[in-house]
Order: sequence, then C-alpha cells, then structure tokens
Amino acid sequence: MKLAFFDTKSYDVPGFDRYGIPAGVEIKYFEPNLNEDTVSLAAGFDAVCVFVNDTVNASVVDALYSLGVKAIVLRCAGFNNVDIKACQGKLRVFRVPAYSPHAVAEHAMALLLTINRRTHKAYIRTRDFNFSLQGLAGFDLYGKTVGIIGTGKIGRVFADICKGFGMHILAYDKFPAQGSGLNYVALPELFAKSDIISLHCPLTEETHHLINADSIAQMKKGVIIINTSRGSLIDTEDLISGIKERKVGAACLDVYEEEGDFFYEDFSGHIVEDDKLVRLISMPNVIVTSHQAFLTEEALDNIAATTVNNLVRFFQGDPDTSTEVCYKP
Repeated sequence: MKLAFFDTKSYDVPGFDRYGIPAGVEIKYFEPNLNEDTVSLAAGFDAVCVFVNDTVNASVVDALYSLGVKAIVLRCAGFNNVDIKACQGKLRVFRVPAYSPHAVAEHAMALLLTINRRTHKAYIRTRDFNFSLQGLAGFDLYGKTVGIIGTGKIGRVFADICKGFGMHILAYDKFPAQGSGLNYVALPELFAKSDIISLHCPLTEETHHLINADSIAQMKKGVIIINTSRGSLIDTEDLISGIKERKVGAACLDVYEEEGDFFYEDFSGHIVEDDKLVRLISMPNVIVTSHQAFLTEEALDNIAATTVNNLVRFFQGDPDTSTEVCYKP
C-alpha cells in the first residue's frame, strides 16, 4: 500500500510512521496541500491522505482517479472540502469520526476562559512588569446560560465541562442525542437566551453561515460566540459588524472562512492581505487560534491509528463502513 500524504506537518509524521510502517504502508510525505496544481504528485500511489485545507474538488477527484488512486483517507472528522458526489463510482473516502472529542471541547473552554478573564492580556502585561488590573475584569461563568449548537460527541463533552462550571445548558441539534439529558430548544430560543453560544456542528448547505446578521440580531447584547468547528458556519462580515455594533461581546475563533490561505503557516514576516482576518485579529475582544483545537498528543495518536486502520481494512476488502463518507461505487 502506497500512500501520498499531503499538507505534512512535523507533528504528523511520528504517529503515522508508528502505525503505518508495521502495517506495511509505504508513506511519502508531501509538504504542499493537495489541489489542482499538486495532484500529479499522487501518481503511482494507491491512496492519498488529506487534511482540512486540502482541496479535493471534482477536477482533483477526476485527476486522482485517472492516476489510479483508489481511496482518499481524511485525517479529520469533517469532509466539506471533498466533493463526495464526484467520488461516486471512482474513489472511496474515509474519515476519522472521533479522534478526541475532549481535545476540541477543552480548547473551546480554554478560549472562553481566556477571553473572559483576559489571561492573554495579563500575561503580556506582567512580562513587562505591569501589574495593573485595569481592564481585566471578567464575569462568573457560574449561573450563565450556554447555547450549544451540535450535540455530537464534542458538543456533549463541552456540555459536561460547562456543567462542571455550574452553567445552564441549552442545546440544538437537528438530530437530538437520545438519553443525553440535554435541554433541547429551537434555535430562536437558544439565540435569545444564551450568554454564550458554542458551535459544534458540521458544515453543510443547511449550516453554512448559520451565524449571520439575522441570527445575531436575535441574540443577547454582549453574547460570546465560540467556533471550533468550521469557519463557514459564521458569516465573517456579519460577525465583524455585530462586534462593532457592540451586539457581540466577544468572539473565540479556532476556525475561519478563508483559513486555507493562512492557517498552519508562518506569515509573521508578511503583510496579510485578508482584510477581514486582519480586522478580527486587531479587535481586543476577539481571539483567533490557528485551527489547533484538535492538537493534543492523544488526538494525533488516534488520528494516525484510525487513518491507517481505514486504509489497511479497505485494501484487505474489509473497510470500516462507520468511517466511510463516500457513496459506494
């Protein structure tokens, strides 16, 4: 089994070598993202491994198929960057549905605690021996209402964390989790009653720009919005307007609509030409992290183990259909 591994980062390699080599998977690590310009690198490989910023549109799918590639293995849960319909009858697609719900949920809470208690600003101050507390006041999370949109494994873990802080939980999901004990409400009620809203749902046509001018207008003044799922769940321009109008009190973003052009790379010595991203980062009540919520040792290990297992089982004729997202050929 020969695997072309795209968008390689240093933290990817140890886990995939650890599981891939004993399983007989020959991995070639490529630094560039997979897209129309780099797809030719997949020539001679049985499968490709991609991540969230790789582009697997119809033309890339056709090119992979013509090159003899048989499968796409995603090392993530989301697959909105893959044209699944184009893969029908050509390529099988597998994902990692649950690498570590705790990693993402804990990062969401870390962002909330940071923006609320200004620990990032306090750290910078004290590094300069500035011990003033001016402007660092937050609020108790205890007794506040958090609205959780999407109650899969990550959303439910985040709910458990919030319960530990003594917060009230409102939940929304098109498919409520039976037996979860969560208080499910309609979206308008969740928007109207939540002090904090955290997004834990997949990106689909239905959820695209779920947070927009209309939904923000329904929210409490000063609401905090957290997104550790997919950037396009939020209309960025509408979010910026909501912040400027003081309707949105703060935003914690681990994802961004156009992150594929910037995230995971070092642009510290460059002028970033994305005006929306620059405006967000410049705002004192916004925290942006570089899609790092998944990045724990446990999650990386689970991602590598599951991805290699998906690949091996597929080529042995026994794929784990619970991880398959493609229409069957």
